[in-house]
Amino acid sequence: MRNIQKRVQWAGLLVVSALLTSCFFGAVTGKTKTMRIDAHTPAPTRFVVRDGVLVDLRQAGQAVFFRGMGYSPYHPGETPLYGDPPGNDGRYARDLAIMQAMGVNYLHVFPQRMPANFFTALDETGMAYGQDVWIWPYQGDLLDPAYQAKTLADIRMVIDHTYTTGRPDRLVLFSIGDELQASSVIQTDAAHPLVRDYHGKHLTLTRRTPSEIAMAMLVDGAMDYELARYGRRHLYCHTSWTHIGPLADRPDLEVEQKSVLVPDMGDLICLNVYTYARGVMTSPPGSVSGTTYQGYLEQLAREMDKPILVTQVGLSTSPIEPKAWVPGFGGHRVTDVPAMLRAIWNDIRTARGHEKFCGLTFFEFQDEWWKSGEDPTDCRRHEADDPEEWFGIYAVDADGTLAPKGDIPATVKDLFTSQ
Repeated sequence: MRNIQKRVQWAGLLVVSALLTSCFFGAVTGKTKTMRIDAHTPAPTRFVVRDGVLVDLRQAGQAVFFRGMGYSPYHPGETPLYGDPPGNDGRYARDLAIMQAMGVNYLHVFPQRMPANFFTALDETGMAYGQDVWIWPYQGDLLDPAYQAKTLADIRMVIDHTYTTGRPDRLVLFSIGDELQASSVIQTDAAHPLVRDYHGKHLTLTRRTPSEIAMAMLVDGAMDYELARYGRRHLYCHTSWTHIGPLADRPDLEVEQKSVLVPDMGDLICLNVYTYARGVMTSPPGSVSGTTYQGYLEQLAREMDKPILVTQVGLSTSPIEPKAWVPGFGGHRVTDVPAMLRAIWNDIRTARGHEKFCGLTFFEFQDEWWKSGEDPTDCRRHEADDPEEWFGIYAVDADGTLAPKGDIPATVKDLFTSQ
């Protein structure tokens, strides 16, 4: 690995030199990061960004605000850990009918290859969807050529599935990667101090961190593959989280300022923004509600020059809050959640700069027993001390039966249909 790293750093990234065409010495300090999409790159055919606003060309170019729901419909006994999709059965017609009645107009889909029955059910609704493309976020070197090649191959598989089984005309975006771990960012940036600029076929970035370049390479490769094979493209983003940026002036980030990641390598900013997360809890109060959540959103709107999609926000109702040092991660009483969701919705809709936001996605529709995948049988246990398993607004029984968690679904419906 050391030999590979030396070749990457000192021989101009030999294996990927066709992609990385400009590197310079020294840290990036006091200089503005830049990112642009080539003027000759075709725009998407339906959902596009115009003058900093996400619009739907099928709705006369009207601005879009997505009332979204995270959707990962793995039932107890099912797990994606071995690459399997959820079952191809009747759950989708049931679930999508519930969400459509709730006022959901956008699904943020996490399984990489949703089965045919999902898309058949989607056809019966007016909802659009976005495809999260999960990549390994614990990689020690995000610029490692083998990692880049393997990840891009996985991304191409998801794109192919969209065209063979999915609904390209309903798809809003491909999100390449979701929540890189701070350790991966730190190690990548330390291993490649010279990698600061990137000139791809479609994206050009300057004065960036090596980790940002790594994500830009994947987005550029995905965009180019879709255009070359299918003659069109969708919107692209990389989904990040507040623990590693993009707002750098926070004392509780998991990375140093020199490694803060700004996820602008694409058409829009996609960011998971949780109320209890690092970077959010240390924000100044919002101008209307006085919450740190609104304060974070307002600064985000000031500093970002692209439409912003909050791709995840939610509250876990796990019976146990396992990490005392992370207050809010689990342990929420079902009866307390509706008021908290109302506050989140109020914060984004009344924030200064609220017009910069193109949507908010509550995480998520149903609980997922398989998380965090400690062993092959985890998907058959609903563990009280694992908050990741309890974010659903619906509980799910061992046989796949759904049960609303108190007034949470009704609250989401009220927010999505009355405002």
